[in-house]
Amino acid sequence: MTITYLGLTPPQRASLDALPFDGNHLVSGPPGSGKSLLAAQRAVMLALTGTPTVLLTRSNLLRQTLAPIVTALGPEDQGVQVATAHSWLEQWYGAGAPRTDDGWYDWPAFYERAAHSGIDPGLFLVVDEAQDLPPEFYRLCRILGTHTTVYADECQRLTETNSTIAEIAGALGKCARHELTGNHRNTRQIAELAAHFHTGTTPPPLPDREGLTPSLHRFDRPGAVTELLVALSEGDPRHSIGVILNSAHAQFDVLNRLERRAPQLRPQLYTARATQGRYRTLDLTRAGVVIVNRASAKGLEFDTVVIPDTHTDGATDPTSVSLRMTYYVLATRARQDLHLGYEGRTETPLLTSLSSGLLLRR
Repeated sequence: MTITYLGLTPPQRASLDALPFDGNHLVSGPPGSGKSLLAAQRAVMLALTGTPTVLLTRSNLLRQTLAPIVTALGPEDQGVQVATAHSWLEQWYGAGAPRTDDGWYDWPAFYERAAHSGIDPGLFLVVDEAQDLPPEFYRLCRILGTHTTVYADECQRLTETNSTIAEIAGALGKCARHELTGNHRNTRQIAELAAHFHTGTTPPPLPDREGLTPSLHRFDRPGAVTELLVALSEGDPRHSIGVILNSAHAQFDVLNRLERRAPQLRPQLYTARATQGRYRTLDLTRAGVVIVNRASAKGLEFDTVVIPDTHTDGATDPTSVSLRMTYYVLATRARQDLHLGYEGRTETPLLTSLSSGLLLRR
């Protein structure tokens, strides 16, 4: 069988080749270590055995990001199903899958269905950003008898229903542990800023690649964010620019201003509230501005990231683990350039302690 490797470093390829096909595997690693790319590669390798293989994500936008990678890697006659965990679970259970108030499913009902009907025991499941799925999901995988490989980083949990590394391993039962190292996405300057928000015991080692110092902008008038985005877009039209916001209202405000000011940029916007159409399905292969909500940012990466609404966190305790984890995730989405911003007269408390060496104030 022919295996195509797409943009892997030698250590990443060694990690992929070392994983046995059978059994459960938990691969942990920091942002930029290549978890999403390796998840796609792992799924394609498993599918080449002729066994049904499903690559799962929590986020629909991450699913859209991974699907073209899988298509580029995999032969047409050995496809991988790329799906969100919600859609796959509903497909497996069938019509009338019972839901609960947390947005997931009635897990005891799913366990009972699994115990009576089961599933093809040869099924391979690969889960990216696995920390964003609840422990109950992995218990279901154990009951179903699937061979499950998960890629996770418990310092990047953004959802309320999430799992720690220990919870995932415990729920799966017998599970081999593997670790990834290195940051192949961020510059040293971006990673150094992100390390300020890290909630684990030891921040990951900094990458060697040099770049620009992240910037903090005070937006003192309507349209200032638009002007920044136009300048960044015109500075390098080949770059992808991710604008990450805290509310759908703010997303559409930025979109409307940008479309009026520079319609030639053809900005894209994603919202989980949309069920179809331009706000649901994006073309993530082209350069330009993509406007997303914080909840959908996990697993994504852009040449430039703009977080223009840090003022919305002004009333939040700066020592909050949840807040720090959020900024850790958001900052590490940027490959080359990172811009934060705020409205009003004062910075959010989370940022005031950052030195000028970490954050250039404009």
